[in-house]
Amino acid sequence: MVIVRDLWARAAPAVRRGLTFWRRSIQARVVASTIVLSAVVVSAVGWILLQQTRQGLLEHRVDVVSGEVDAEMVDARDRLAAASGTEVNAGRQQRDLVDPIIDRGASRGYSVVLAGPEGEDVPLRDGGGEYTSGLDLVSVPEDLEAHFDGAGRTTAWTYTEIVHRDPDSAETSSVPGIIVGSQVQMPSDGKTYTLYYLFPLTEEQETLGLVTRALLTAAGLLMALVAGLTWLVTRQVVTPIRMARRVAERLAAGRLQERLQVRGEDDIARLAYSFNQMATNLQRQIRQLEELSWVQRRFVSDVSHELRTPLTTVRMASDVLHDARADFDPSTARSAELLQAEVDRFENLLVDLLEISRFDAGAAVLAPEDVNLDDVVQRVVSAVQPLADQRGVRVVVAHPSAPVRAEIDVRRVERILRNLVTNAIDHALAEDPTEAVIVRIASDAEAVAITVRDHGVGLAPGEAAMVFNRFWRSDPARARTSGGTGLGLAIAQEDAHLHGGWLQAWGRTGQGAQFRLTLPRHAGETLRHSPLSLVPEDAASTDAAVVPGPGVVVRTQEVEQR
Repeated sequence: MVIVRDLWARAAPAVRRGLTFWRRSIQARVVASTIVLSAVVVSAVGWILLQQTRQGLLEHRVDVVSGEVDAEMVDARDRLAAASGTEVNAGRQQRDLVDPIIDRGASRGYSVVLAGPEGEDVPLRDGGGEYTSGLDLVSVPEDLEAHFDGAGRTTAWTYTEIVHRDPDSAETSSVPGIIVGSQVQMPSDGKTYTLYYLFPLTEEQETLGLVTRALLTAAGLLMALVAGLTWLVTRQVVTPIRMARRVAERLAAGRLQERLQVRGEDDIARLAYSFNQMATNLQRQIRQLEELSWVQRRFVSDVSHELRTPLTTVRMASDVLHDARADFDPSTARSAELLQAEVDRFENLLVDLLEISRFDAGAAVLAPEDVNLDDVVQRVVSAVQPLADQRGVRVVVAHPSAPVRAEIDVRRVERILRNLVTNAIDHALAEDPTEAVIVRIASDAEAVAITVRDHGVGLAPGEAAMVFNRFWRSDPARARTSGGTGLGLAIAQEDAHLHGGWLQAWGRTGQGAQFRLTLPRHAGETLRHSPLSLVPEDAASTDAAVVPGPGVVVRTQEVEQR
């Protein structure tokens, strides 16, 4: 196991690089697929050709040896007929019959076995016959021997393994062959003998090997040719695609002047021309949007600054009227109070607009310092406690067992938390003022998180995706009891992004909502997870509305970090 792990540890990087190359390279996949399919087709065609060639060689060889055996048998019968008038014993007739055949077989490359006579129980393999020197009688198949068990049998043939035995070393060698058997009757004793002719298929085997090597060589060259042609063809298609990918990446990086080179008039050239037109139109529209965005930011900034001077005058007049309201009649005094409240709200709105304009202009900067988040949360809760007491809402802080320190911009984080806790108090009034607003703090080695949980009206499905939009309100008919401007959550999200963190929302109708702020412990680090779950533990159902942050996978019952 240790050796296997070591080998895998060494081979794993190469395997991963190969798999990455395979996934990313269309050219490699096309070439490999073409080679595999071509190999299957070439193998099938080659196998069929080899089978047909083998069958043709064997059939031709069978015809040749059958004709040769017929000629030998005719010659043998003629010699026996010529010797029938002489007084020669049976043994001499056998030798006169088989010796010439054996001699011719030795010169022509085949072997001969004379078995018999019929009716004698001497097995051929026990030496019951005469045969070519060095031939092993196991070369005669038993089924063919059984075929000639009796007189008057027709000529028959079959395939066999011709075995030769070296008389000096007793070593054997075998070659495939064809054995042909035929019967002949001796005139001297009238008994029937069987002649077996064994023809080796050495030449056919060599021919088939030559054809096989030729087919393999041709197949190899054909596969190389197919691979080369496929690579060239796919290169002509893939190269423009790769160029388009590089240009698209440059366009995505902001280099809007990049364009593809148009060569020729084929489909690829027309694609490049269309791509360039698209890039030109996008560049034009992006510039128009940038100019419009710049005009809007400049307008918001200018208006916000220009309104501060008349707002100061209105503020002074409002303060005078508000301070003298005791001398007014009730309706006039109430008007002075309303004027003072709306001026306060207008002033807060101007401050928020100026802050938003700084975010839009990219002028917002972070001033991080190492602080204890528990102290920050406690200051925020203490600041909003009068509002909570006024609304009859309890605010509970779940303090961590150990200090939670992080590098943050204290002013911005306090603004985020103040907005979240104030919203929780505001919305808790709609259902049950006795339900507590719970603030939790947690941390790990990489991140810190703060959740604010309320049990108010909650968020309907789909509303959590819009809660951070500017001036968005879940219920336009509801009054802002805490005097919000509609920009608080939008600014809070921008503050979280400026830290490199996440601000996310969960909500369910009638069961309240929970907001989670996740920040890296050290400024400039990348977040990968959050120490606290976005879905609260007391959530019973699975149809939660979730706003995912970067790297978050939303599921029905939980939120997992990638």
